[in-house]
Formats: sequence, C-alpha cells, structure tokens
Amino acid sequence: MENKAQSGQLLVLVPCPYQGTINPMLKLGTFLHSKGFSISIVHTHFNSPNPSNHPEFTFFPIPDGLTADEISSGNVVAIVFAINANCKASFKQCLTDRVTEQEPQNKITCIIYDEFMYFSESVANDLNIPSILLRTQSATNFIARNALIQLHSKGCTPFPDSMLLNSVPELHPLRFKDLPIYIFDTVENYSKLLTNANNVRTSSAIIWNTLDCLEQSSLAQIKQQCQVPIFSIGPLHKVSTAATSSLLEEDTSCVAWLDKQSHNSVIYVSWGSLVSISEKELAEMAWGLTRSRQPFLWVIRPGSICGSDWIELLPQGFLEAVGERSCIVKWAPQMEVLAHGAVGGFWSHCGWNSTLESISEGVPMLCRPCFTDQTVNARCVSEVWKIGIQLENELERGEIERTVKKLMVDEDGKGMRVRAKELKEKIEVSMKGGSTYHSLNELVEFIRSF
Repeated sequence: MENKAQSGQLLVLVPCPYQGTINPMLKLGTFLHSKGFSISIVHTHFNSPNPSNHPEFTFFPIPDGLTADEISSGNVVAIVFAINANCKASFKQCLTDRVTEQEPQNKITCIIYDEFMYFSESVANDLNIPSILLRTQSATNFIARNALIQLHSKGCTPFPDSMLLNSVPELHPLRFKDLPIYIFDTVENYSKLLTNANNVRTSSAIIWNTLDCLEQSSLAQIKQQCQVPIFSIGPLHKVSTAATSSLLEEDTSCVAWLDKQSHNSVIYVSWGSLVSISEKELAEMAWGLTRSRQPFLWVIRPGSICGSDWIELLPQGFLEAVGERSCIVKWAPQMEVLAHGAVGGFWSHCGWNSTLESISEGVPMLCRPCFTDQTVNARCVSEVWKIGIQLENELERGEIERTVKKLMVDEDGKGMRVRAKELKEKIEVSMKGGSTYHSLNELVEFIRSF
C-alpha cells in the first residue's frame, strides 16, 4: 500500500464509536487509501480508535459532550442520540479549521459517515460537501427495521406474547420476535433512532457491508425503492486485511492452544463487545460446554458477567473438570481464530461482523442473539442459509450439551458445515471478479467523479 495518497482527493470518514462499527469504517478507509485517496478519520473521544494502528490516516478527535453517567449507563441508543445532539458544531469546526489546515493541498472531496452518525450529513450539506452513508448492518435487517418502525407507528408495539412466534407479513421467515428491538430503552426511542439512521437525506450514495450472494433479494428490494446508488462491497474485513482496531486487547496465546487441537473439533464461544450475562447463565454455559465433551475456546470479556470483574463467578469445580480441553481468554483475535483449522463451530451473539466473519471462513454457527440486528441475523443463519442452530429458550446445560453436539458431531451439523463452506466459496468468487469486486471499482470511480 502507498504511504502517501496520490490523487489529491481527501475523504473524511466518521465512524460510530463501537467495536462493530469502527472496524468496517477503518477497513473501508484502508481500501480507499490503497486507491490513492487521502483519509482523515474524525472520531469522538468516547471509544476513540488507536491512531498507531493506522499511521497512513490522519485522526481528528472531536469533543462528544458525553457525561460519565451516560457512558456508564451503557445505553447505546441514549449515547448515540447524545453524540448527534452534541457533535454537529464541533465537527463543522473541525472540518473548517483543523482538517483544511493539516491538508491544505487537498480539498475535502467527500464525507463518508456511519448511518448512526447522521449529524455528519447535516454538516456536509451546510458546507456543500458531498456525503456517502455507510451501513454496517445487513440489508435484511434494514428491511426489518422499517417494518418495526411502521408497526410501532400503528401502535402495535410492544408485541403481545401471543404474536411473537407468528410470521411477519411479507418478511418470511422472520417472526415478530425476530424484529430488531433494543431491550435497554423504549421502543419509541429506538424507533426514532432507526428513523434517523434510515433517512438518506441529501447523501449521494449508500455503501453496504454485505454481498449479493448472501442478500440478493433484500438488496434488490431496497434498490427498487432507493433514489441513490447502492454499493454492496462486503465483507469489508476481507476487502482490507490491515490490522483491526480492537477496543480491547487481543490475547493471541489462544492460537497456540488451537494449534494443539484436532481439525474442526473446537467450538469458539464469543458474545461480542456489548452483551452481558448473569451468573446463572454463566453456570449453565459452563456445565453445558463441559458435558458436550468438545474442546472449547471461550471469550469472557471483563465486566460481561453481572456482578463480576472477570471469571470469579465460574462454578466451583468447572476449571478442574475441563482441564486442558478449554481455553478462556478476555478477548481473542477473532478473524484469526475463525480461520484456524481446529475451529469447527462458533457460538455467537450473531452481530453482523461476527456473522460475516464466520461465513467467510465456512464455520457453522450456534446462535444466541440478544438484541437489535442479532435476532434478524440469527434467523437468516438458521432458516435462510441453514448454516447454524438457534438457541431460543433460557440457557440450560442439557440443551446446550445437545445443541453443541448436534452442531459439532451429528449429521445435521455436517450438513451445515458443507453449506457454510459453499457460502465461503461464493464469497471468494464475489471478491475475485464477482459482485463485490465490481462494486468496489464502481465506488472508487463514483467518488472520483465528485
């Protein structure tokens, strides 16, 4: 990759400050830099990315006005609302003063912003700079979000228990319980946030971290209704293989442990950067994994177990019972783990990044979604692509044992593994001359045309 961009065209990227949204934006920036664009990243102080991971970019932190109470609440909806309310003026000042001062030879060609950082579009419009919107969730989830907004506007939320297992009209195989709900705030607030994120406003195009081979019908439906070009250029973690910008320190020692395990024998367990579980759920997971007799690599994020700093609440006798059949870490280099030959299954919360990373390596999934887009993704994994199993009931050790065995050793699991490998091959074709390859080239030409 060139150290210095050659085109004289400067792109300003505005990521949303969470693990699952920062990485796709930085991967996009790395790709665009390789095509000759200068890249400036404007980011909040909250969850600030590490500039040393990307020396080829210029980073500009802006004050986000978040209070300690807002941050400690962990309420993503409230935090994103606050960022959008607080950051417009500081972003505008950053563009007019600091960015142009540091990049005097480069006029800002375009602002590419995460859909949840919609204050960026307003500033771009004020300054007469073209803007492009990046969506880091699936296209199917976007359609499900629209359905939720409409149902809420008709007074249909919250859904009664009697409706939860019913199919959503025209959204088969999604059920009402699969629609993306954020459980830590009201449906009213979440619906308002989604309405803001869904609105393209004056943006010139939409970039989507997805692929035609996974979501052809959803993308076709969206393109029919959309007034601007859509570039489906996923999976972004494969488009650029530069270092990830993890907000947590990765423990690479688990790779040496994986090296000692048999092919396809390990189930990798990780619930992402936001999900928390109770002590009871922890115990059921621990004993279910133990009884499955499968080796497992388990990511337990510090603070992710209610009432515990790390693994103090693991049940007594568990570590002795599993011995060297388990490896527990605080955070793992997930892409490297999923690409490892020993990993034969992924127990996931089904965030979109994790889902794409698993499919890209041909690894079938055990799905335990918690909120927002995870429920939609889990339903697609189990019912559309048929490359995984969804755990739908309360976590119980007997069911966990049976489900892990079904995924890892039974005939059902072998069929899922075959289908996952087929999807992996389709993704590789898409990137080597197929739809992703063409969309990336079209995106570069589109930006150059400004």
